[in-house]
Amino acid sequence: MKSLLRLLTPNRYLTSIHALRPAELAAQGITGLIVDLDNTLIPWNGGNPADRRLADLVSSFTDAGIKVCIVSNNWGPRVDAVGEALHVPVVGRAMKPRRGPFRRAMELLGTKTRETAVVGDQLFTDILGGNRLGLYTILVRPISQREFIGTKIVRRLERLVLSALSRRGLLNSFEGE
Repeated sequence: MKSLLRLLTPNRYLTSIHALRPAELAAQGITGLIVDLDNTLIPWNGGNPADRRLADLVSSFTDAGIKVCIVSNNWGPRVDAVGEALHVPVVGRAMKPRRGPFRRAMELLGTKTRETAVVGDQLFTDILGGNRLGLYTILVRPISQREFIGTKIVRRLERLVLSALSRRGLLNSFEGE
């Protein structure tokens, strides 16, 4: 049980991806950022891929020398459109927490494990997948409560795990703006 909780424990816990500071990541030697799409960058199955605040955020990472790749379990024209609007590569239909999509993203970014961070809103996909490879993992609060029905079901278990992590002192409260 202890090792499973460790695999589900993010290195950081933020209110939103907008609370993430590129300079802090760069100071840690992070040069590649794998980012989940739905409810991390934009609301699930929605959102404006050309949103100025989102584009500015991605530019701030790029300006700090951090390359960005979107890794999503979703796929199709909407997912590709976000990547195109933000000028970043996309790995769709990822089937996270499988390690393959994270490895593919690191190939696209040209980064190694110790140089790569993962940002996502789900413990059982983003954080588990990143931790299985030894990546630096950052959990963010979901942008919207609107989600795929399967995700809504998993969120109940996720809340129990977050509570257990917090009780054991493995999870700090949200940091953020």
